[in-house]
Amino acid sequence: MKTSMTEWFKGGTPWIWLSAGAVSISLIMVIGLLLLIAARGLEQFWPSEVVTFEYGLTVEEKVLLLGEIVDQEKVSAKRVREQGIEVPAEMLHVERFLLKQGNRDLTGLDFQWVVATSMGEQTQPKNIVVVEREEWGDFYGYLDGVKESGQVVEEEQWASVQEKIKRKQDISEKIKHIEKNLIGKVNFKVEKLRLRERRLQLDNIITKAPYETLVKERAVLDQEYAKFQEQLIELYKQINRDSITLSTGAGQKLELPLSKVRRIYQPNGMNLWQKIQFYFAKISEFIFDDPREANTEGGIFPAIFGTVLMVLLMSILVTPFGVVAAVYLHEYAHKGPLTRMIRIAVNNLAGVPSVVYGVFGLGFFVYFLGGNIDVLFFPEALPAPTFGTPGLLWSSLTLAILTVPVVIVATEEGLSRIPRSIREGSLALGATKAETLWRTVLPMASPAMMTGLILAVARAAGEVAPLMMVGVVKLAPSLAVDANYPFLHLDRKFMHLGFHIYDVGFQSPNVEAARPLVFATALTLVILIIALNFAAIKIRNHLREKYISAAQ
Repeated sequence: MKTSMTEWFKGGTPWIWLSAGAVSISLIMVIGLLLLIAARGLEQFWPSEVVTFEYGLTVEEKVLLLGEIVDQEKVSAKRVREQGIEVPAEMLHVERFLLKQGNRDLTGLDFQWVVATSMGEQTQPKNIVVVEREEWGDFYGYLDGVKESGQVVEEEQWASVQEKIKRKQDISEKIKHIEKNLIGKVNFKVEKLRLRERRLQLDNIITKAPYETLVKERAVLDQEYAKFQEQLIELYKQINRDSITLSTGAGQKLELPLSKVRRIYQPNGMNLWQKIQFYFAKISEFIFDDPREANTEGGIFPAIFGTVLMVLLMSILVTPFGVVAAVYLHEYAHKGPLTRMIRIAVNNLAGVPSVVYGVFGLGFFVYFLGGNIDVLFFPEALPAPTFGTPGLLWSSLTLAILTVPVVIVATEEGLSRIPRSIREGSLALGATKAETLWRTVLPMASPAMMTGLILAVARAAGEVAPLMMVGVVKLAPSLAVDANYPFLHLDRKFMHLGFHIYDVGFQSPNVEAARPLVFATALTLVILIIALNFAAIKIRNHLREKYISAAQ
């Protein structure tokens, strides 16, 4: 028996099972974490039931509360008694619920903890409405009436208010198009004219002709701007025509212009199909809309767009640097002290904290390189910086430097796996070393390059610390890509999913409201990284199959 156990250990079977167990536990933990993030992030989009009940801090003092129960926990009864809430003496622990009551503009708080022992019977009236507002969060209460130009609408209220909200949304889209696209384009051209005029002044041009041309162009733009302003004034009159009157569970009255309402619905009166439609509509808004209310509500499209664009630019920048360095080290550099120092430096770069790269990017790229670019090429914009301020280009370059060691190591591994006989055969057929490298070696090493790029993308997409110094912001007013020449604006600041998670989770003035958004944004970032990696993996596998079949 002892001999068989010794042979079993020597054969390595226990270590195989141990490794398999460790991998299985790791997979279970990763899958469990993703499921937790998905459950906590996606549940916020489901239209929860709204309850109303009497709540008494004491036997004599009772109030009527209304809202969604979003969380529950058990706490010490002593802690509850210290807050002035009556609890039976024999109880050691009390269950309490977190009630999302909304109406922040009226009560000052979106959320309130309520103790189970002080709660009366819960009811779920079907006529309770939830109003999603442009500001001040959600409103919970009852719909009392609909007004049009100050006059009460006598038609059926619910159908009337839904029709007017649809009309308001159509007008809002027109206003957004005029403000962001049409007027935005005019403002962009006006700013270009200002910079052209400033350039003429710096060049000491005193002839009248260039200035008169600018004046004529500015006059045309002013006319366009005035026309768009007239359209906006008319649209704002239309959108401010309607309003609704509401009341809270406690009887407080509120008149709300429909221009400040995004959606109104009755969650207790919705059937399953209506809830599913609502759920996917909310997810769509979360992905494709802009954020609002200090990033605690609305969507995350600018952050998704900024993350993807930055990763793509980083990939374009890091691949040539990493491949050229790897080719030099493996194909051209002689073994010696200098080559060993370079390899040591590359390995050490992989272990440098990312925030150090951010400091380097801020000092070298932004202040030194960007500042000199402004002096040489954009003097008319000074003292306002163009490239001498954090932006998309410098963020991409900083992350390219951060991830270039990964690409170098992976590419070198790929080059070392190519048989020497292939190089010698190419040279024997009359190809030069450069032709051999370009037409034979590098194509066969391309799967390894893609492996390095996959690892680089996985790391860069989740980095936050360096980006906080070189371009990422809480809210970017404009995307880095638009219809204005040169279409891709590398000098602009941008939003990033990683920083968005940090900002909403730790800098939000309304922590409870922001918590589900943190999980939803984190899930989006994970899905985005997986999608980018899968795309790169598919390209790598295609290249691998192509050159394996060619070699055969």
